[in-house]
Amino acid sequence: MNPLLTVDNIHTFIGQFHILEGISFEVPQGSITTLLGRNGAGKTTTLKSILGLTPPRLGTITFQGRAIQGNPSYDVANLGIGYVPEHRAIFRDLSVLENLKIAERKRGDLESKEAFIFDLFPDLKKFLKLPGTHLSGGQQQMLAIARALVPDNQLLLIDEPSEGLAPVIIIQMMEAIQALSEHTTVLLVEQNFIVASKLAERYVIIDEGKSVQAGLTADLVHDEDTIHRYLGAASAR
Repeated sequence: MNPLLTVDNIHTFIGQFHILEGISFEVPQGSITTLLGRNGAGKTTTLKSILGLTPPRLGTITFQGRAIQGNPSYDVANLGIGYVPEHRAIFRDLSVLENLKIAERKRGDLESKEAFIFDLFPDLKKFLKLPGTHLSGGQQQMLAIARALVPDNQLLLIDEPSEGLAPVIIIQMMEAIQALSEHTTVLLVEQNFIVASKLAERYVIIDEGKSVQAGLTADLVHDEDTIHRYLGAASAR
């Protein structure tokens, strides 16, 4: 089976800074793949490069067999790629319902997905009329993910979903991401190695702007040397 997404040797600059210096990996359809690496390694820039927010100068990005590098972000999104940015980026002055409605690509998107969304995130149904400022950090993260589920996306790019959340909320978030992955392929950036290792079937390690290793997460959790060298994290075992 062909991968849903292929990133092939991309190089991305932000101003004069060469941030990505050769990133390559594949995301199989129907999987959760995680990008791992230390802070500043280039994980978030990789997601933004896929979406066209920081377009790569070199290399190719292929989604469903179609080259998308260099396309405007709205065209990339319209192909079926959703983005949940770091720090949530919800519209705080809008209600939960308004945040969801604004994510529609076509009329009726929310109506067709609301049962699924509210089954994943029942808190959102209770707080539909509340503005984003009245939500807890965990509820805001739920809303950020739910917003990306409103249109018909085949791939979700999720950046640091557990950041700043209490452990009990992280568990709820993990359960929700696991459930939505049965319907949508996920590419996940997650600094918490234990969270990433329990969610993702496959991993890609990024170090100093380069992809240095990829494989099955089940194998990585036993590789203490690699974990320490590239992640500085404790094993998930």
